Amino acid sequence: MTKRLLALTVNGRMREDAVAANLLLLDYLRGTAGLTGTKQGCDGGECGACTVLIDGQPRLACITLAAACEGRVVETIESLAIEGRMSRLQQAFHEKLGTQCGFCTPGMIMAAEALLRRNPRPTDADIREALSGNLCRCTGYVKIIESVHAAAGG
Repeated sequence: MTKRLLALTVNGRMREDAVAANLLLLDYLRGTAGLTGTKQGCDGGECGACTVLIDGQPRLACITLAAACEGRVVETIESLAIEGRMSRLQQAFHEKLGTQCGFCTPGMIMAAEALLRRNPRPTDADIREALSGNLCRCTGYVKIIESVHAAAGG
């Protein structure tokens, strides 16, 4: 197995790690970087539990090679809390009951974060579209949509 040196920024911190050429970003984040907030769900890009932001865009870590992130900026759910305090979006999910079992929540929040950065006042349709790649088996999505609206100040 060939290894290569991977240089990237993860949650605001420059990293250089020797990684296998075929290592998935999900495995890099969880195993090498020790960031376990990103969840392993379907392993096929179908559930969205592993959603992270790469250069500000939502991407599925379970189907992205770590090597493809060379020189890029990766943000995980751990990046949103500042000095141990939940972000506005995380707090809204907590207060509006957008979290049930919590397994899908990191991916949902990261997809919603990307949406709110590009559209600070999304409609229900905007939110549904932004979260269309994220599955939740516990809810009917109503509380999730309410949580995103609350974070947007709506």
